Amino acid sequence: MLNPKLKLNPKIFNDDVEQVPIRKGFGQGLLIAGGVSENVVGLCADLTESTQMNLFAEKFPNRFIQVGVAEQNLVTVASGMAAMGKIPFCSSYAMFSPGRNWEQIRTTITYNDRPVKIVGSHSGISVGPDGGTHQALEDIALMRVMPNVDVISPCDALEAKKATIALAKTGKPAYLRLVREKTPIITTEETPMQIGKAEIFWMPDVGLAQVGIIVTGGLMSHALFAAKELEQEGIKTKVMNLSSIKPIDSEAIVALAKECKAIVTAEEHQIAGGMGSAVAEVLAANYPTAIEFIGVHDRFGQSGTPKELIEHYGMGKNSIKEAVRKVLKRKI
Repeated sequence: MLNPKLKLNPKIFNDDVEQVPIRKGFGQGLLIAGGVSENVVGLCADLTESTQMNLFAEKFPNRFIQVGVAEQNLVTVASGMAAMGKIPFCSSYAMFSPGRNWEQIRTTITYNDRPVKIVGSHSGISVGPDGGTHQALEDIALMRVMPNVDVISPCDALEAKKATIALAKTGKPAYLRLVREKTPIITTEETPMQIGKAEIFWMPDVGLAQVGIIVTGGLMSHALFAAKELEQEGIKTKVMNLSSIKPIDSEAIVALAKECKAIVTAEEHQIAGGMGSAVAEVLAANYPTAIEFIGVHDRFGQSGTPKELIEHYGMGKNSIKEAVRKVLKRKI
């Protein structure tokens, strides 16, 4: 059942559940953050509407800078503004930022611990027809290996809005990962979102779970449908929302592993270096546990509809169910 304490959207399993692009939540959150603090500024690399920064630019034109197609300049200018006391949010496609300007992010932002918020939209393969050149499948790995930086991957637009507002107050560098396509609204305005804290979205009605499913980003609805169908087959699961990949909630992950003794991770990203790798690092150090990884297995993306690509790369509901059955057989 859905965790009643979190006040999740009761319509999540209905055909008419509202679907909103996660990037839209960022745009709404930045508008609110800009109203709270005059130090919040926005910078974009010629993708203002696509990344939903247009809402901020229209409301606060004197606090918005269009740098053009110059992603290296985007983050370097943002770092300079942060050094002067501003709270810069800089947005582009994830393939270009952090994909193209990683060295400038490392040297001018994270090395100097400047509180710049790097917003990478259109991540993962759900960019669809844009093809493999524009499908960022390595951005979590690129960002989480750098010291000082938080890495956040919201599960829906409402969580993206809350995360944006929270990031404006942290005083730290951060990477906010967004997807382009519409995804189901899973949370509500009342659902808690705290950087560094994981939440259990799905749990058994009674008794302990047999497998823990840890999810980040837009695959959450696939995992929840998988958990519901597995329950009807007699397999009890818990589904954890790990939107805060760094800092990571090690205590919650270890607690889930101790209960289930079998874990499945799910992310729209390369398996190598992603959220699943971060979970594996936590468990290897604290409570070694059998794990199955849902994600892209050492391949590039390609053109297709988001639905076709999710299924082709084995990240949909049925693939998650199969991974649960597989890890159950490995469980000690």
